[in-house]
Amino acid sequence: MKKSLLYTRTGDMGMTSLVGGQRDSKASVRLEAYGTTDELSSWLGVLIAAEDMPREQRELMLMLQHKIFNIGAWLATQPESPEAVTEAWGLGHETIARLEQAIDLLDGAVPPLNRFVLPGGSQTAAWCNVARTVCRRAERRVVALGEVQRLDPTVLRLLNRMSDYLFVLGRYMNTVTGTPEVFWEKEV
Repeated sequence: MKKSLLYTRTGDMGMTSLVGGQRDSKASVRLEAYGTTDELSSWLGVLIAAEDMPREQRELMLMLQHKIFNIGAWLATQPESPEAVTEAWGLGHETIARLEQAIDLLDGAVPPLNRFVLPGGSQTAAWCNVARTVCRRAERRVVALGEVQRLDPTVLRLLNRMSDYLFVLGRYMNTVTGTPEVFWEKEV
């Protein structure tokens, strides 16, 4: 069996193929949305690889990577395509409930918050905050796509919860590593 080439040359002029074979600009709102979810998945990969990341959080983020891939596949399909589906696969209530449960557990393990926290602290906490901001951008890109087509509201709920999870995970990583959080000081 001959190995396929990694390059196809079909995107050399700034267009790419969507699910179903339609072509779209690499600068389109759709490509921005699923490209940003791909970037988010990559940042979750960085967090999963972090040596100090607890096993249960690695497992949760691996599950989230699979869900993000489902979102990307849904975003890469135009609604008028014969392959189109009206919702992203596998993002039901159970996924969001599991994420909310993790948020509550981590939030219960960190000190109460009464000031704004700046991104940083430990390296892993800083990576959590980069992932959180990429997640927020993915959410904005999906909302922008929703201005031109119908959206699956579960996608937005999941991205919104995921950014909350990444925020509290960063705080948790600072707590378990004994790294002080950096608080915003208006007069610095």
